[in-house]
Amino acid sequence: MAETREVEYQLDCYLPSSATLPRKRGAMSPQLPGVTRLMALAIKLDRMLREGVIQNYSQVARLGHVSRARVSQIMSLLQLAPDLQEQLLFLAATEQGRDIITEPLLRKVARHYCWDQQRGLFGQQIRISRPK
Repeated sequence: MAETREVEYQLDCYLPSSATLPRKRGAMSPQLPGVTRLMALAIKLDRMLREGVIQNYSQVARLGHVSRARVSQIMSLLQLAPDLQEQLLFLAATEQGRDIITEPLLRKVARHYCWDQQRGLFGQQIRISRPK
């Protein structure tokens, strides 16, 4: 039987004080797109797996209170071409409305193993998804 060990892991986050962020009354601040956050999470979890901090996707799922299938979906973003991953990490914050690039769209792109095919499909999907 496998030995179970509890792991404590701290993520360093620096949030500016609310005094430095002027806000209009009732205005929502721009948010990073969901795919940007998921891409960063996939990279972080991959590093934790490689370093042995976590052993497998099942452990990640238990700790994150999600299914193993959902962890696999998130980790599939690592199959994207490196330049596409970089684009996702540096997407501009969403000011209003929905994100143009969605995670289900990216899963379709990541299914292709050829990075050139991924790039073509990614560009095509972005053109289709942009509001007119």
